[in-house]
Amino acid sequence: MTHNLLKGKRGIIFGALNEHSIAWKVAEKAVAEGATITLSNTPMALRMGELDALAEKLNAEVIPADATSVEDLKHVFERSVEVLGGPVDFVLHSIGMSPNVRKHRTYDDLDYGMLSKTLDISAISFHKMLQTAKKLDAIAEGGSVIALSYVAAQRTFYGYSDMADAKSMLESIARSFGYIYGREKGVRINTISQSPTPTTAGKGIKMMEDLMDFADKMSPLGNASAEECADYCVMLFSDFCRKVTMQNLYHDGGFSSMGMSLRAMNQYAKDLSPFEDENGKVVYG
Repeated sequence: MTHNLLKGKRGIIFGALNEHSIAWKVAEKAVAEGATITLSNTPMALRMGELDALAEKLNAEVIPADATSVEDLKHVFERSVEVLGGPVDFVLHSIGMSPNVRKHRTYDDLDYGMLSKTLDISAISFHKMLQTAKKLDAIAEGGSVIALSYVAAQRTFYGYSDMADAKSMLESIARSFGYIYGREKGVRINTISQSPTPTTAGKGIKMMEDLMDFADKMSPLGNASAEECADYCVMLFSDFCRKVTMQNLYHDGGFSSMGMSLRAMNQYAKDLSPFEDENGKVVYG
């Protein structure tokens, strides 16, 4: 059931890869709620993913871009304004990647070149996106911008490594830019701290299935799915959230407010032995 929450609105969705992507679900929901959109991802991601099928389904143009390139982002916004017939009303930043996480490097053994890539792709790209849009006046008065985050920006999670630093920076950018963009153009900027979700990127995190199981046992409402996150994004894009900005909004079934649940305690009690590697050494993270 749809409610035409985004009827007549225009938007850009960055980061959709395949049907498991949160951005993919957001694109589908946004169009179902009456929006017209463009889609963007890197040329490599377009070759790996299935974005052309989504574009055909939603009658949306795909604009290839490296989100770390200001020139590419400039093209995305200019082309989107041209294709959609005016400034956009909403933007989704669903971009994140850590070479250190992919290589399973622990936080005390980071490759600094890889760290720079992590921060540029997963956080600084958000600043570049906002700065480019503002200079082009590509987001309409009262528009809404959302970036996807994770609670590891506030708490330490084994295996999340330098992505936690990137998410912290992402949330800081939303606050700092949210003040300027809100004051000058009424544009709202928020981050959503989503439950661990089995996206293509999410599956690259070490012991992701165990993390999802833990979060689900801890959360009173269980983990939020990608589709449920898309519903939340659509609401934040809509005019019902005109005064919500510079917030990190938890969409995690209550996980972020929990200390310990009965289900998690019962699971923990089954095995109190320390985690050891193949040489018998205790692993702390």
